[in-house]
Amino acid sequence: MKAILQRVKHASVEVEGKVCGQIQEGLLILLGVGQGDTETEAALLAQKCAQLRIFCDENDKMNLSLLDISGEALVISNFTLYADSKKGRRPNYLQAAAPQLAKELYELFMQKLREAGVAKVEAGVFGAHMAVNLLNNGPVTIILDTAE
Repeated sequence: MKAILQRVKHASVEVEGKVCGQIQEGLLILLGVGQGDTETEAALLAQKCAQLRIFCDENDKMNLSLLDISGEALVISNFTLYADSKKGRRPNYLQAAAPQLAKELYELFMQKLREAGVAKVEAGVFGAHMAVNLLNNGPVTIILDTAE
């Protein structure tokens, strides 16, 4: 399972011109589910996202987690994180999980974020074409991969 975390001042997602998820300070999480991913990876990654210390304390040091700042999370499904562009000019997505499994683990990941203590977890629409708006804070962008 892969996640790209972006520390944001605020973020929102639209489907067909309508806002379906929005947050204030916290994390925009682009989440990709790969073949072989299980509930274990979803739980571990959610815990890591909630506890990763990438928010600044009073001394402007990255010592605080999403939980510490009572931050919010906007989670966007993104199978293209599994793009393989080693050959040719068109990526293939053969390493991405099948849609049914990906949706189940995407939803479980969000549930595990809530269980970890993230009070507000918003989402896009799985499988939809989405427009994501954000105001990066830093910018701080972290890539997490349960395979590493």
